[in-house]
Amino acid sequence: MGQKNYTVESSGHRISAFLDMAIGDMGLDLGFEILEGQHLHPDLEDPDLLVKFSGEDVDSLLANKAELLLALEFLTMEVLRMPAEHHSLLCFDSNDYRTLRIEELRLSAMTAAENVKRTRRPFHFNPMSSRERRIIHLSLRNETEIRSESTGTGPFRQVVVLPVDMPLPEPIRPPRPGPPPRGGPRDRDPRDRNRRSGPPRRGGPRP
Repeated sequence: MGQKNYTVESSGHRISAFLDMAIGDMGLDLGFEILEGQHLHPDLEDPDLLVKFSGEDVDSLLANKAELLLALEFLTMEVLRMPAEHHSLLCFDSNDYRTLRIEELRLSAMTAAENVKRTRRPFHFNPMSSRERRIIHLSLRNETEIRSESTGTGPFRQVVVLPVDMPLPEPIRPPRPGPPPRGGPRDRDPRDRNRRSGPPRRGGPRP
């Protein structure tokens, strides 16, 4: 086994100091443990360090597809000044969310591959992080009839699965924001200006 880039001894104190500050600022009831890396899935994930969270507010950490967990992970990478090619070496997890997510992505990749083989039409995944794109690519690396490519830019970068002999299609661009919803004062039918709510008035003026 080669020498690790990050260990509990070399990086644990910096991770702990940052997380203590961040969790305290957010007012969350969370604890964490910094461990040497574990095999989250054969051939797919083998991080140097694993940070496991527990506590009353774990549900908040994992809400919206673990948005907060992944944000804390990314900010910690920035604190450690990890280059992009090292991002897979640090993993934050709670309640085995990452292990389950890896399996979900692996099964999605297999399903997409079978669909492309059958239809010979490209399959576009939704935009995802570089780490999740890597899982898709590794899951399909032994396929001979299809291939996977990353396309798009920034937060819209996505994986496309396509026949091995097909040119890479243009990325599916996110929809442009539509016009503001109608219904404001300027959008009302001019005839409505003389309409009144409720039943029609009868007789003389109101008291």
